[in-house]
Amino acid sequence: MSGRSLLTHLIEPRDWRAALADGAVRPPSLASAGFVHLSAPDQVHLPAQALYPGRRDLVLLVIDPARLRDPVRVEPGVPADPGGRLFPHLYGPLPVSAVVAAVPYRPPAAPVLPDPDDAPGRALAFYAALPVRRAVGVGDVPGGVAVLDPDVPHSRDNNRLVLADPVDAATIEATAGEVAGNAGWPHQAAALLWPEAADVAADLARRGWEVEELQLMARRAAPLPGGERAEVVDQREVHELWNRSWRAGLPETGPQLDRVVAQLIGRERLNDRVLAVHDVAVREEGRVVAAGQLRVDGATAAVESVLTDPGSRGRGHGDAVLARLLGIAAGAGCDLVVLEAAADDWPRHWYARRGFRTVGTSWSVGRPA
Repeated sequence: MSGRSLLTHLIEPRDWRAALADGAVRPPSLASAGFVHLSAPDQVHLPAQALYPGRRDLVLLVIDPARLRDPVRVEPGVPADPGGRLFPHLYGPLPVSAVVAAVPYRPPAAPVLPDPDDAPGRALAFYAALPVRRAVGVGDVPGGVAVLDPDVPHSRDNNRLVLADPVDAATIEATAGEVAGNAGWPHQAAALLWPEAADVAADLARRGWEVEELQLMARRAAPLPGGERAEVVDQREVHELWNRSWRAGLPETGPQLDRVVAQLIGRERLNDRVLAVHDVAVREEGRVVAAGQLRVDGATAAVESVLTDPGSRGRGHGDAVLARLLGIAAGAGCDLVVLEAAADDWPRHWYARRGFRTVGTSWSVGRPA
């Protein structure tokens, strides 16, 4: 929990997605009463109980008051709270650039609210929130939740345990086995998103799990030069590049490979339903040979899927893609750009030379069901 004076706002997922496109949250109260209802972190349960009883699918916006342009006044609720409590009211729209995290609100679990200048906390909040917010089904498990999407069962990202609180390897193994069996997953998988999870990951490796250490990296959203060669494209224009990349890296063959690749490509549309997705590409003779994606969620953005065809490497295409993505992030009002990079692979060094620094670690673990 943050020690800083944060503010919060509960919002429907669809309204947050609309605000990302508009640039600001403009609830009906802004027109009717002249302000946006906000809460201190220890008050948010009151509007939740009054306006959304029993709901566990809402998004809690974590707001840095220093980024608000309009005045905030602490006043009685509307209607006045019978307990006499006062609430912060923002007399103007809530800019999305003031939202440093958008976390799932799933009472009675206490949401973790990262500080605006806490890059590791904001990165972990992003990677813990996105799987939950885009999931078809979410269930509570020890240490976090299980996310499910039966339309893409071969995607581990969409069908796994997302664990933000410490839990031991035996519990993870038992929980993953039970959930995978009930859901019919072809795998068991989990993301370990709490600090100091290395010992648990090592224990799972001894139990036969595949374990990947991921470096959480971050930098300011200031643009780099050279992004002019990369263009913003409709995501469908990148599908063939993704298709070639997945087919080169997966062990499956024949019809099974076709099914897996189709699901991995098809799952990507789910992200744009909950946050703002921007795809950029570089072409050679009209053919997309390099691409990358930016996922914008308020003041935080994440770089994903930067890749270049093997035959087109060494020509600066990756730099052009990254520069364009950082420019989009800056233009959207983001102050922080994050990414995940495999700890044992070369891209993390490539990103480090371009201003990204390692701010934390997470772990991805899995095995066949």
